[in-house]
Amino acid sequence: MNDVSVAILAGGQSRRMGTDKSFVKLNDRPLIECVLQQVQSLKLPIFIVANNRERYEALGYPIFPDVLLGKGSLGGIYTAIHHNSMAYTLCVACDMPFLVPELLRHLIDLRHDYDAVVPEVNRRLQPLHAVYSAACLTALKAQLERNELAIYPLFHALNTRVVSKSTLVRFDPGLRSFVNVNTPDDLEAALRAEDES
Repeated sequence: MNDVSVAILAGGQSRRMGTDKSFVKLNDRPLIECVLQQVQSLKLPIFIVANNRERYEALGYPIFPDVLLGKGSLGGIYTAIHHNSMAYTLCVACDMPFLVPELLRHLIDLRHDYDAVVPEVNRRLQPLHAVYSAACLTALKAQLERNELAIYPLFHALNTRVVSKSTLVRFDPGLRSFVNVNTPDDLEAALRAEDES
């Protein structure tokens, strides 16, 4: 896996949470630290995509601001691939505290011969839990220049490997990897899930 880096996307505006999601605490630990703990076990280079550099410097990882401001998640993915010197980028969101390293490794293992490897849960693709090759940059840039910010059309323009739920549950039976903490209610649900685990 010496051609893969991990990008944690932390550039969202956190409107629904009302405060920076990265530093909202789940059992006394900021969400981004929960994410870091899981991806560190992959033993891969890690960097953070965030526009507020000062908030993240203490974590000790390289930080890159969005190349194109105001372009949402698609712009974050573009920034991650743009700044990665390696052939593949595993992109994960800062608000997914229950990542499963074994599942992430499986996605990475599928990367060869594909532009993107993306899970699908309940008929929804999971672009912030996916692997992208450097070859995605051209399609990403073209879509951003058209200001088409929906992510899903991107996968139709790429050679994409969609990973089905039947495969995902082998590594993550409860599919907890895909829990996003976007709102205070999501945080309460995540706390309950943590207490029950």
